[in-house]
Amino acid sequence: MSEDASRPDRGFLGPHAPSEAAERLFADDREESGYVMNLSHAWAHQPEAHDALMDLVRQAAAAAGLSFRQRGVLVAACAGALGDPHCSLAWGSRLAGQVGDDVAAAVLRGDDSGLEPGDAALARWARRLVRDPSATTPADVQALRDAGFDDAQVVALTLYAALRIAFSTVNDALGARPDRALADAAPGAVRAVVTYGRPLAAG
Repeated sequence: MSEDASRPDRGFLGPHAPSEAAERLFADDREESGYVMNLSHAWAHQPEAHDALMDLVRQAAAAAGLSFRQRGVLVAACAGALGDPHCSLAWGSRLAGQVGDDVAAAVLRGDDSGLEPGDAALARWARRLVRDPSATTPADVQALRDAGFDDAQVVALTLYAALRIAFSTVNDALGARPDRALADAAPGAVRAVVTYGRPLAAG
C-alpha cells in the first residue's frame, strides 16, 4: 500500500528505502522535537541531499553573520509569502520568542511595522525573493548595507533565504501536512495566521 493511502499526513510518496542516513534524519527529529516530522518522510528518500542542503544553509547563515532573530525574520517572511505552513509555524514560533507573538504573527502576514528598520529590510528582501527576484532594486540592497551587512554578507543572506525557499518548496510540493504538534506548540497569534497551505495533520 502506498504511503499516501496508509499515512496521508506524510504526503504523496510511497515508503522510502531503509538507510542509515534516513534513520539519522529521524533520530535528529526525535532529539530536537520529540517526534519524526511528516516532511522528513519525504526527505528520507534523499537524506544525503537533505543533509547537504542543511549544511549549505548553515554555511550561508554563518557567512552572513545572521543572528537567530535575523534568521527568524528571513524564514518567517519567506514562509508567509510562500504560504508554507511548516516553516511558518516552526519559525514563526521561534521568531515570537525573539520579538513577541504579535510581531511574529505580523511578519507572517507581511506587516513589518513592529520590526526594527534593519530587520524590516531583511523581511522585505525575503519577500522579494519569493515573489519577484527580478524586481529587487539598488535601494533594497542599500537598506541591507544600512542594516550592517557588507556585500559579501548580502550574497550570503540571499543564498540563505533562497535555500530556505527551496526547502519549503520541496516540503509543500510533495504533500506533507504540517504536524499537529507543531501547531499546538505555536503561540496562538502565530497559529491564527497560518490558515494557508495544506491542512494540519490528523494527529
